[in-house]
Amino acid sequence: MTSLIQTYLTNPRKPAFVLPPNACDAHCHIFGPASQFPYVKERSWTPVDAGKEALFALHDSLGIQRCVIVQTALHGFDNSVVVDAMQARKGAYLGVALASAKTTSAQIAEMDQQGFRAIRFNFMAHLKNSDSIEDILELTKRMEPFGWHLQVHFSSDLVHSLAPLLKKSAVPVMVDHVGRVDASLGANHADFQGLLKLLDDPHFYVKVSGVDRISKMHPYEDGISLAKILVDEFTDRCVWGTDWPHPNHHHIPDDGNLVDLIPRIADTTEKVSKLMVSNPGKFYRFE
Repeated sequence: MTSLIQTYLTNPRKPAFVLPPNACDAHCHIFGPASQFPYVKERSWTPVDAGKEALFALHDSLGIQRCVIVQTALHGFDNSVVVDAMQARKGAYLGVALASAKTTSAQIAEMDQQGFRAIRFNFMAHLKNSDSIEDILELTKRMEPFGWHLQVHFSSDLVHSLAPLLKKSAVPVMVDHVGRVDASLGANHADFQGLLKLLDDPHFYVKVSGVDRISKMHPYEDGISLAKILVDEFTDRCVWGTDWPHPNHHHIPDDGNLVDLIPRIADTTEKVSKLMVSNPGKFYRFE
């Protein structure tokens, strides 16, 4: 491992937009510190540490009171880094685990007590997934009694082949980052249309995080317009997240700027309230 990669701004600007009480960042990560929570050996890069104190400080600055921390592949199946952060802000911070599709009901019960609400599976070239879709679907039957959901992260072209399979899930399915579409291709592109078709099924939810990730423009006009379509059409099934500290990105976004985009994605007070407060509140079962 050579140099450490800086993935986030240490001094993001304070947003002008004031978030409602109990606003939720429904997608972020924690990196280390590696001295306490070592990274997996079989990684291709090493980040500058982005521990829980940095995340808490960011949220306090942005006006975010609730959070869903998604376990990162850099820590693999050892979810203790997320458990540690959830315990530090008990009840206000929940988690999404990385785990094998062979995870047992007893293990799910233990993780549920810790504050986990889902397991995430990656279908991306840079994030290897060794579990078969059949095993993942079998796992959803064990997740169902706990009120859990399945979180999926896939490259946009896979929406067509994965859709009929994911529809067999025994639990709701949360799709990451606007389905990882290429925003420059517009709303009529087959992949975004495939995402809309998938969301016609009330079993499916979507994170309108990552407008900065799916867009190559500044300030992400094409990404904002796609996220707005999702919030307009599926107002009750969208949640938002910073995706801090922004791993595997083509630039380092300013988290203050990302918050200021929210009223452009959700253009009424009611939509903002659903996106930021009531949707994540219900879906993740915050106390």
